[in-house]
Amino acid sequence: MFNDIGPLELITLVVLAVLVFGPDKLPKVIQDVMRTVRKIREFSESAKQDIRSELGPEFKDFEFEDLNPKTFIRKQLDNDELGLKEIRNGFDLKKEMAEVTDAVHSTDTATSSSSSGSSSSGGRIDMTKKPEEPGEDNRPPFDADAT
Repeated sequence: MFNDIGPLELITLVVLAVLVFGPDKLPKVIQDVMRTVRKIREFSESAKQDIRSELGPEFKDFEFEDLNPKTFIRKQLDNDELGLKEIRNGFDLKKEMAEVTDAVHSTDTATSSSSSGSSSSGGRIDMTKKPEEPGEDNRPPFDADAT
């Protein structure tokens, strides 16, 4: 419930409670708060039991935490009936990337060996795209419909 409260914040709350309620009334206030929290929890549990009894026996395994979308999706993906665990375990990203890298390097070496070392970068192909500037004789195509 208070998972994100740090020790310094907790000490600050205690000091504020002592200052606001005083050391004499503080134990009674804590008891009242705890009693209220217990009543709310009991009311919540009784409401859950009523809903489960109204849904019937086919929903006896129904958990209200499953209504959270993250929990629902996680539960469905962990379901063995779909076979997703086998797919997830059968896919090895490192192996796939190594195969792609080997394929790229093998085509790279095949291309560089067929060009017999004509490139100046030591067998590598320059794959950067350089814009071609039209020369004096080469005009860009004119499209009358575009103007």
